[in-house]
Amino acid sequence: MAGSLGEIIKSLVVNVLIACAKAVAAAMSGSGAMLAETLHSFADCGNQILLLVGLRSSRKPADFVHPLGYGRAMYFYSFIVALLLFFGGGVFSIREGVHKILHPQPVESVWIALAILVFSLAGEGWSTIGNVREINRRRGDKGFFRYLRDTKDSDLIVVFGENSAAVVGLVLALSALVLAHETGDGRWDGLGSLAIGLVLVGVATFLAREVKSLLVGESADASLVTIVEELVERDPNVDKLLRVLTLQQGPGEIVVAMKLKMRSGMLTDELVEAINQFERDLKARIPEVRWSFIEPDNAD
Repeated sequence: MAGSLGEIIKSLVVNVLIACAKAVAAAMSGSGAMLAETLHSFADCGNQILLLVGLRSSRKPADFVHPLGYGRAMYFYSFIVALLLFFGGGVFSIREGVHKILHPQPVESVWIALAILVFSLAGEGWSTIGNVREINRRRGDKGFFRYLRDTKDSDLIVVFGENSAAVVGLVLALSALVLAHETGDGRWDGLGSLAIGLVLVGVATFLAREVKSLLVGESADASLVTIVEELVERDPNVDKLLRVLTLQQGPGEIVVAMKLKMRSGMLTDELVEAINQFERDLKARIPEVRWSFIEPDNAD
């Protein structure tokens, strides 16, 4: 979680600087692509503030009303971010692009706009590289794109999605401005804005789909079940694993419920201690397991 917090704050600082620079360039050039990028950056600033609020909310301790804690608050705020990226960035950029294509206007002060876009690309690229490094640190042996689909760290993936979309959008804006200037055809600027909008809609749709699954209630990583099976094999007090259910309650927070067929002939105190020891072993192997509920039984 500390790594995610650092990535969010770094992206927020970069986006505030970039958004202000883009706003100046958009006002001077009259470019629709620049305006789309400006709104995209300001939307990203708001989104990262929402993620910070989500991180703070998810850290609240469990209470009587929420006995399993507030971990899923992070998923709620991540989903809101995806919606804002879709409508606040993508839909508006598409609308602006269509308007500029139907009513093209010449772009002005192109070189100033290009200089600001190059500065923005350097900043967003630096931020995105930091996201990639953090993802590589967490994914282990899992493939990069597989990790993006499987990970429960919605905050990090949302920040990476925003930053990578920003990099692609900046490249499209640069290309659109150069083509509009060189050809004297303002429709290229509109096409740039339209392309940026489509990229944002695509990224937002991917993020919303992934976060929705976590928000509804998704199982923890499959490797957890493998570890449980290994612990059962090694525990002399457990004869068989009858059933195991896992739930990702939030980033770094897992709920586990299982039925175990215990060794026959155990006294009550022995049975209780055997179950407690199994829980301690499980949490030692997987510290993210915050709640574990074990039921001894003879059949599923």
